[in-house]
Amino acid sequence: MRTQNMTRRSLLASGSAAAAMLLAACGSARNQEQAAPEADEAQKVEAAPTEDASQAEAAPQQSAQGKILVAYYSRAGENYGNGGTEWLEVGHTKVMAGYITEALGADEYEIVPAQAYPEGYDACCDQAKQEQADDARPAIANPLPDVSGYDVVLIGCPIWWGDEPMIIRTFIEGVDLSGKTVVPFTTHGGSGLGSVPSNLQAAIPGASFLDGLAVAGTSVDGAQDEVVSWAKGLALA
Repeated sequence: MRTQNMTRRSLLASGSAAAAMLLAACGSARNQEQAAPEADEAQKVEAAPTEDASQAEAAPQQSAQGKILVAYYSRAGENYGNGGTEWLEVGHTKVMAGYITEALGADEYEIVPAQAYPEGYDACCDQAKQEQADDARPAIANPLPDVSGYDVVLIGCPIWWGDEPMIIRTFIEGVDLSGKTVVPFTTHGGSGLGSVPSNLQAAIPGASFLDGLAVAGTSVDGAQDEVVSWAKGLALA
């Protein structure tokens, strides 16, 4: 599960791009303060995640800070860029998650939607907004990880309309994070961490939380040093 040298180039070279058609920070061209989604993956599905007895279990990785899991949702495709849109083969959040995974010697779990979002940026923004209005729980395609062996779980996502994508709520409601240390990280188009920290704290009352990190999606390729410094500075012991 470990991912090494997670630059956007190495992700593409290793073939991760095909598996990573999901995530990026959603800074809306209509209103950058209300960041909407990046474009690709998962039509709105209000089904909760399937709990399969045969689901794949993530093997905990022991590190100096304990057993750590980096769980994230990311999407590629047409995303908000500098003054317009750009097409991403690898989503911004996936790149950021790679930096963290390598810095902490952690395991990695990518949240993959069961149905793809529209590839067009505007259509994806509209769907994300509707999912929020409907309090939807889009289904997750891949088996949920067994988090029982982890002490720390970092949760990453783009910011869509000021919040996490609703599929993040599918994830946190499908695994037991009580008693864990939870750390958010986001990519965005102007909204920073948005409401993610408060939303996670409300949804996981039995967990403890550390301050998260937000990186502008358009800056993530040059932010490796910042992300690694933050990750290694977390009080995880």
